[in-house]
Amino acid sequence: MSDERDVGPDAQISNEVQIILAEKRTALSALRTGIAIFAFPLTVLSALVATSKAYRATDVLHLLIPLGILNLALVVLAVYLVVRAIRRLHHYDRILRELKRKHSVLAEFVD
Repeated sequence: MSDERDVGPDAQISNEVQIILAEKRTALSALRTGIAIFAFPLTVLSALVATSKAYRATDVLHLLIPLGILNLALVVLAVYLVVRAIRRLHHYDRILRELKRKHSVLAEFVD
């Protein structure tokens, strides 16, 4: 007896749409993570500016330079995650549009 199920074309298309939507949710999660990572350096810099009267930058330069490098790295990572997520979202939207065009039954279920 075979373990594989005979899946009809409608069920196969439905499974494909579910997988694409799951991938789209993953891309949205990466987008959310990128935005959160981008907010962290801004928060740190805001705190440094707000407390700048309590210290002189030349006295704490040995701390500010590594912090600046770390913030720059976080901004680069955040931009990468956001751009990659947006590109993936557009890719999945194109796939869904193509599936809806080929299978008109999907058009009423998938927005």
